[in-house]
Amino acid sequence: MPFPLWFTVAGVVLVFVALTGTVLRRLPLSAGLIYLVLGVALGPVGIGLIRLDPVADAGLLERLAEVAVIVSLFAAGLKLKTPFRQGRWRAPVLLATVSMVVTIALVAAVGVWGLGLPVGAAVLLGAVLAPTDPVLAGDVRVEHIRDRDRLRLALTGEAGLNDGAAFPFVMLGLGLLGVHEVGPAFSRWLAVDVLWGVAGGLAIGAGLGWAVGRLVLYLRQRHREALGMDDFLALGLIALAYGVALHAHAYGFLAVFAAGLALRQTAHAERVDTEGAGGATERADAEGADAASVEAEAERRGGKTITLTLADPEGSLEEAGTDPETAPQVLVAVTLGVTEQLERAAEVALVLVVGALLLTVPFVPQALWFVPLLLLVIRPVAVYLGLWAAPVSGTQRALAAWFGVRGVGSLYYLAYALTHGLPEGQAPLLMGLMLWTVAVSVVVHGVSVTPLMDWYQARRRG
Repeated sequence: MPFPLWFTVAGVVLVFVALTGTVLRRLPLSAGLIYLVLGVALGPVGIGLIRLDPVADAGLLERLAEVAVIVSLFAAGLKLKTPFRQGRWRAPVLLATVSMVVTIALVAAVGVWGLGLPVGAAVLLGAVLAPTDPVLAGDVRVEHIRDRDRLRLALTGEAGLNDGAAFPFVMLGLGLLGVHEVGPAFSRWLAVDVLWGVAGGLAIGAGLGWAVGRLVLYLRQRHREALGMDDFLALGLIALAYGVALHAHAYGFLAVFAAGLALRQTAHAERVDTEGAGGATERADAEGADAASVEAEAERRGGKTITLTLADPEGSLEEAGTDPETAPQVLVAVTLGVTEQLERAAEVALVLVVGALLLTVPFVPQALWFVPLLLLVIRPVAVYLGLWAAPVSGTQRALAAWFGVRGVGSLYYLAYALTHGLPEGQAPLLMGLMLWTVAVSVVVHGVSVTPLMDWYQARRRG
């Protein structure tokens, strides 16, 4: 395909995405569904612009999915304002631990007795498909940093945590296949892959997010320095947390999510401390964020409201960015705006790739019964077991059981396994099941998300 044609097609796709954004919000469709169809059209069965071999190009797929996931995880962490001490965190933690382990166990059992896979490949399949996706779950996750809905918090927190928490089971699967060291009686796997990998990733990310947040707020509030360039701040913190975690042999996905979460919690704590010290009721929160216009409103005593806009970086935004009462919220809002733009671009690219790969891999007949089993039986069973005693309503539990969106995280884990020694004989079946699971999830969840969430919001208001 001529190189200029790449630019032409890319331009058509991006303009199409921009022009149809508002239309999609009114239709029972998700953006991911449109991108998936475009990917099929751009793949080998269409115009042939995207030609990838899932095995030969596994290294490229791993890197593309890696970037998409870490950006989305950081954005997800930034949106979670709820303090850790509140009981609202119980549901996402249970989903990311108990429900995820149950899912891996059930998929592994189906893999051994239903698909005829060796134990290692079956565990790997469970680990690949267990994480819910932070990129494609945008319509059911926390919408903005003031969103305190339990369902959205549960699904956002689950997607942020289980994308890293599934990594030990990926390594266990590879270990059982003989391509990763697990140690006598799985001692090395427990010590390094489970305990240190998870705890180290969370600690590194949280520490860096807290330190960077405190330093930036100190420089802005006390010295009116470190203003602007929030795009570099966001990218720098993402890269720093991910790089340090990988150097320390901890899980970078957890580190990036924890960094975004710690930055948000630090800003929230700073606002609370400022209000307490001054006795004022001033506050600032972001309704939403995008690269062109991030608005943060500061409600001051006397009814005065200040609107801050990125289009005027030398005006109200700079003033509020150094004001002790509003600086924490401006920091979060602008940083979130940058990461959300990157997240949207990554979503377009990766779902296009999934669509292009879908018909490249030979169809596996087992997907006809495996995918419905995973989405309609295994996911609900795992969620109901995990949330058995969680403080959520029956409606929230049922919707959480349905919205287990699979996507870019699954593509990353399988590509990672392929580049780290997964036997090629196991690759076609695993790749076929993964791609069709993601595709079906994008379609059925994309079609159902708008009516179900509208019904849920109406039920809440009623």
